[in-house]
Amino acid sequence: MSKDYFKKLIDLLDVERKADHQTFLKLTENTSAADRRNLGLTWYPIAIRNTEIGRGDYITVEVERTTHQDLSQQFRFGSTVVLFSNHDPKADRIEGVITHLNRNKMKISLRLDELPDWTRDGKLGVDLLFDNNSYDEMNNALKQATTFCDDDAKNKLIRILTDGQQPDFTVDSGYYSSPKLNISQQEAVNKILSANQLAIVHGPPGTGKTTTLVQAIKALSKQDNQKILVVAPSNTAVDLLTEKLSEEGLNVIRVGNPARVSEKLVHATLDYKMAEHPEMKSIKALKKQANEYKNMAHKYKRSFGKAERDQRKALFDEAHKIGREIENSEQYIMDNLFNNAQIITATLVGSNHYTVKNLKYNTVVIDEAGQALEPACWIPILKAEKVIFAGDHFQLSPTIKSNEAAKSGLSTTLLEKSVILHPESVVLLNEQYRMNTQIMGYSSKVFYEDRLMANSSVANHLLFPNDEPLMFIDTAGCGFEEKADGTSTTNPEEATFMLNHLTEFIESLGNQNFENKFPSIAVISPYKQQVQLLKELMQSNPLLMAHDDKISVNTIDSFQGQERDIVYISLTRSNTEGAIGFLSDTRRMNVAMTRARKKLVVVGDGATLSRSLFYNDFMKYVEGLNAYHSAWEFL
Repeated sequence: MSKDYFKKLIDLLDVERKADHQTFLKLTENTSAADRRNLGLTWYPIAIRNTEIGRGDYITVEVERTTHQDLSQQFRFGSTVVLFSNHDPKADRIEGVITHLNRNKMKISLRLDELPDWTRDGKLGVDLLFDNNSYDEMNNALKQATTFCDDDAKNKLIRILTDGQQPDFTVDSGYYSSPKLNISQQEAVNKILSANQLAIVHGPPGTGKTTTLVQAIKALSKQDNQKILVVAPSNTAVDLLTEKLSEEGLNVIRVGNPARVSEKLVHATLDYKMAEHPEMKSIKALKKQANEYKNMAHKYKRSFGKAERDQRKALFDEAHKIGREIENSEQYIMDNLFNNAQIITATLVGSNHYTVKNLKYNTVVIDEAGQALEPACWIPILKAEKVIFAGDHFQLSPTIKSNEAAKSGLSTTLLEKSVILHPESVVLLNEQYRMNTQIMGYSSKVFYEDRLMANSSVANHLLFPNDEPLMFIDTAGCGFEEKADGTSTTNPEEATFMLNHLTEFIESLGNQNFENKFPSIAVISPYKQQVQLLKELMQSNPLLMAHDDKISVNTIDSFQGQERDIVYISLTRSNTEGAIGFLSDTRRMNVAMTRARKKLVVVGDGATLSRSLFYNDFMKYVEGLNAYHSAWEFL
């Protein structure tokens, strides 16, 4: 069974890779450097700031983008890139890998002795290449898993996750309790400590999943000096856990490049720890020596005889010899650091980075497992005896480019499969610390079997006395028609109505004493073009612009994991057919409806929405709370 299971995953991953590659080619083929730059796929122009000896036969080049520094970018640590010249972009190009990245500088590792002449003149740029590396890592992990199927020792965890073999638990693992955690959080930690192969922390919105995980990892690290790998699909999630674990005084090493570099994070990075290592002084001296040999070699010009050529080769050979010595010394330092570390943190694919490729762990913790593509999860799982999943399979699922792969099963996460196969391994965190009870109620009923409760500190909190924490404003009959806009949908009149409602509400807040802490606001729609329209309308609204540092306008997906005091949702769809398209993804709506702390306002056309059971039941829920309003009340 297991071999067939992985064979199917390998096939689905191949379909996804092809679809992703096609999307990438459509974006990048026959486009100018300026267009690619606007898409975040190119830095152009750039300047070379530094070149140094890298590992083995590599050099590392540091480049900086000199203009357009405000543009967003899709470059990541470990991405494959091409350094090119605008003189002849097809011929003047070298491939490399990003080894370090911040907002406007990156370091690229290139397999060269020296940079070619074309890098010294003309405008240079860096292009992002298609990310084959991640697909290769996932594919290799799945192939390795098929070979493990014949090995009984390694196969136990695989059989539990794929065939439904029962996991077991140590009964006398002692009882963990902590005043920092509530009852369900303590139960989750105990499940993690007693599990021999599998435990699952199901963390609905606002239930303190990160807090629970950090305490569980801290407790685990004390069990027989466990070595723990902590991973997540996004750099942001890895950074948050790294920071929190460091605060608990644990010896953590963050492998890879943090998305944002705070002081706490910098101290946990491998680069920082290596730089601080006492052996590093001798490595710096060796690098200086190797660079001197290379500089001497560069002094020989192109037109020289055999003696000069031999001398040049001898100098490069000497530099390479020192390079290998540097590599061995760096490896020694890394081994030393990793042996002493209690916890390694990385992204799913980053857990196979060359620095940690061969490490083995007692336990792997996968956070945000509801957003993790299954093939990527197998990369860290194969390195451990036990896996902890943490996440919520009723929020956003992984992004998948191929509809065919998604429908054939790639969109179902390993978290979801494990929750169904092994309910005995699951603990639901049931006390939430974000939402007023009315805001929480519908999500709890539909997704969490009505098991959520609001902590007393938030259960009844309001923006001001007698405010309505929940409103559904029905635009049916107002003539607010949706419009097709490219591949997206807009509803201009609904957008105008919603921002007018928000403006009037903010005006009414003027009577409240908010001067020191004006409430944070999110304006959300599932449709990109509706978001664009809302942003444009907001810019022409002086009152809203006066508070623009407190108002975020964006798609639902960008708010996962975030919260605001006030949330407005524009559902956008309004048509006679009752077609709701994107809105039928109820998990996405669960994310949208659970971002608000004190006030949630949902605006939509009840006539269009009522044909969907989810929205029809939502309208019944708000009616039961006297929270239903017709838009006519405000026109």
